[in-house]
Amino acid sequence: MSIVFVPKKLRGKAKINQETIQRLLDENDQLIRCITEYMQKGRAVECVQYQQILHRNIVYLATIADASPDDSPPLANVGNQGSTSTPDVNRHLGGQ
Repeated sequence: MSIVFVPKKLRGKAKINQETIQRLLDENDQLIRCITEYMQKGRAVECVQYQQILHRNIVYLATIADASPDDSPPLANVGNQGSTSTPDVNRHLGGQ
């Protein structure tokens, strides 16, 4: 189960730290790998399950990013500087 699922009584009380964020990013990496594997095997139903969890995690991370002060330094994007992966992402999202 994803760490994003928190009982209602505990919501808003969790401390968000770099370790929590990194665990979510690692979980997202694993989810993407599972989704890719299931897609290659033609198992669309399983893909949808994992895509829903991935979506929740991404929305949660975006909410954290939006709520955090802008004075924190951006994370280094080591090895991806000058990357042209955006067109591929757009192609997969329907050419947006």
